Formats: sequence, structure tokens, C-alpha cells
Amino acid sequence: MFKLLFKLVKLVIFLVSLPFVLLAALALFRVGPEPQIDIQSSRPGIGRQTAVLVKVSEPSRGLGTIKVELLQEERTELLATKTHRPRRFWSFWGDKQAGEELSVDVGRDAFPKLRPGEATIRVTASRAGTWLRHPEPVVRELTLPVRFIPPTIERVAREVYLAQGGSEVVVYRVGETSVRDGVQAGDWFFPGHPLPGGGVRDRMALFAMPYDLADVSKVRITAADDLGNVASLQCVDKFFPKPFKEDKIPLNDAFMGKVVPEILSRTPELREKESLLESYLMLNRDLRQTNAEKLKALAKDSAPEFLWRRTFLPIANAAVRSSFADRRTYIYEGKAVDQQDHLGFDMASVKQAPIISVNDGTVVLAEYFGIYGNTVIIDHGYGLMSLYGHLSSIAVQPNQKVERGGLLGQSGETGLAGGDHLHFAMLLQGLAVNPIEWWDEHWIRDRLARKLGGAFPFEPGAAAARRKR
Repeated sequence: MFKLLFKLVKLVIFLVSLPFVLLAALALFRVGPEPQIDIQSSRPGIGRQTAVLVKVSEPSRGLGTIKVELLQEERTELLATKTHRPRRFWSFWGDKQAGEELSVDVGRDAFPKLRPGEATIRVTASRAGTWLRHPEPVVRELTLPVRFIPPTIERVAREVYLAQGGSEVVVYRVGETSVRDGVQAGDWFFPGHPLPGGGVRDRMALFAMPYDLADVSKVRITAADDLGNVASLQCVDKFFPKPFKEDKIPLNDAFMGKVVPEILSRTPELREKESLLESYLMLNRDLRQTNAEKLKALAKDSAPEFLWRRTFLPIANAAVRSSFADRRTYIYEGKAVDQQDHLGFDMASVKQAPIISVNDGTVVLAEYFGIYGNTVIIDHGYGLMSLYGHLSSIAVQPNQKVERGGLLGQSGETGLAGGDHLHFAMLLQGLAVNPIEWWDEHWIRDRLARKLGGAFPFEPGAAAARRKR
């Protein structure tokens, strides 16, 4: 009997003490694991603007305090801090923060006291502790070079004369640290290319003055290094502003009832609006913008070479029914309902007239294309393209080589066309430019060929005619 009572007492003592033993064990051993820290820099070093992404994770007990600092010589700058509460050492469930991302800017624009040389990004993440143990935090560092001097730029060709809405070429030389160069014109960037036959740092850029930009100071050659340090240089010697015309376009239900159903049926990603007018405005605004973005995207894959050698052909026997970059106000029932810029020429002769390529190139688009209806786009190299819209039929295919004067299709009234005509546009990096310049042999010879020399294999009309004879 005594032995049985003794065993019961021992069992009771064991059961009563077990929670305390387990709690002591947890307090001694259940320290959180080391947080995983990943430091990612957007650039291989620190320039004027360098973004750094810090990722910290600890999926067991969760994160505690995270601190991000920038160290250079004797200076320490606090970039970011975040405090979380990990689970208690005795808790196996409940809320916790398993991961955290912190984005910081470590460039000189954010920290003017930075100096060239090196700087270190330090991340400190605390470990979850217990009553009995308080482990040291985990520290990770990333040391990066610091450089603020941008590449050099030197203009080689002078006499850059630019008209509003027009095109030009500039020849220049960049320093060896340059990784991206070209001409910035307002919001538009025109990339530079190696100058054919030139030195290793010699560059050329076909560029344009946007039709809606009148401030020539915003047109500059730029060169950036791998740390984002940017140099810029004025590149226009003479500027010719050109006010564009305004026009009013009357809308009626008959016209909208013709064009809206056709475009919606050929553009299945769009949904019809509650009224015919709302549907038309969606096409005129939103689809027009979508088409404009596609033109920019096509230009990125333009051939890095001249695909043409002769002056661009004007559209023969066609009456011009609009001027370049008309600002159109659309009127419905006596009220202005929209305003858009018409970026090209509307040209008409006879119904279903043959449409030819204005120069040698490669077909990059031959399909139904939003507001332009059946459309062909030809790449002429270095981001220069020609667009032929509203066609009734298409006679070419994508990737097909076409010759100057080659048949592309027939005129029509597809897309946002009120009658049979051709919508013609010249594009540079997706930006519509004045086609008249490209039809002018004197302009091409004076503005391009004279500055590019042997880099541009131009064949003036007289020389081409003599070679044929």
C-alpha cells in the first residue's frame, strides 16, 4: 500500500513539474533561427540615384527589428528601420511577420555628403530570443563603388537645324564609361547607334522634335554610365517653331454606326459601351493610345542600319486632305466631345487605289490595327518607319522585304475612316514626324548625307539615273 502511494506521489510531482521543465527547456533552447538577409542593388555601384532592395525572412518565429544603414568612412546614415514582434518562445501559433522587403535610395541625390570611393550598406536583423538567451543580431553588408562623374560627350557634326515636328541627325562621340546614349527630346528618347565606319566611341542618332514640344532647350544629347550618372549637351543650332492648325470634325450617328461595330468586331479585347457615342470616344481616345504604344514597341526592334538609299517617294496622284498634326476638335450635336491630334496625312485619289511603299524596307506589321483599320508598317532602319492605314486589302506579309515603289495593298475606308483614302505617316521611334522632309531630296542630302558622309549610302536621284543609263 505504501509503495503504491509513493508511486502516485511521484507521478503527481512529475505531472506538476512537467510544464515547468518544458518551459525551462523552451526558455533555454527555443531561440529563433538566423534571419536570411538579401541585399540587391539596382546598379553595380552608387551614383546619383541607386535603388537598393533589402529582403529579410525568418519563417519560424518571425522577424523582430530590421535596420538598414549606409556607411562611408566615419559617417553612418540610417536608411530605414522596421520593427516587428516575433512569436513568444513558448508560442507555436499566432501572428508573425515571416518576411519583409525594404526599398531605399542610396544615391548622392538622397545623401549629398557621399564622396567618390566606396560605401557599405549594412543590414542588421534581430533574432528572436527567450528569457534566458538573447542572441546577437544578424548583420550582412554590401560594399559598392561610388562614382559621380558622368561620361563625356563631344559633338562632331554641326549645323543641326530642327523644325517643330521635324527630324534631324546628330553625330557625336562619348566617353568610354557610357553604356546608353542618344537624344532626349522632352519625353521622347531617340537611341544612339555606332557610326558606321567611325571610331569605337563615335555615335549617331536620328531624332525628332515632337510636334507638341516648342522648347528647344529640352532637346539634348545624353550619355549615361552603368551607375546612372548622366551627361547632357545641347545639340540644336537653329530651331524653327511651327504652329499647327486646328480643325473641327463633325460627328453623326451614321458615321459612328459605320466605324464602331467594325472596329469592335476586329478588336475583341474591347467591350461596347452603353451608347454609340461612348463607344466611339473609347476608340478615339483609348484605342488610339494603345495603338501609339504599339508603334513605340515596334520601333524598339527596328534594324540598326539604313535599309534605304534613295529619297522617299511622295504618294503619287493623291490629293492631301489634311495637314500634319492637325489638332482636331470633335463636335457632336453642337458640343465639343473630344480633342485629338491627327498625326499624318490623309490622301485620296480614286477608290481602292494601289498603295506603294515609299522606300525600301521590311514589313513589320500587316494586319487590322485599331483606329487605322487594315494597316501596313514598313521599317526603314534606325527607328524610321512608314505607316499606311485604312487599306481595303493588304498585299504583303510581316518580315517581307519590299522595294521602293512596291505594291502594299489598296486604299480603303477601314478603321476610323469616313471615306476611301490613305492615312500615311512617317514615324521615328514611334513618334509621328512631318513626312514632307523625307520626300525632299535636298533636305535628305543636306540634313543627313552631308553630315554622315560614308556612314550613309545615299543615292541622289540624278546619280541613280546616271547609273541606270
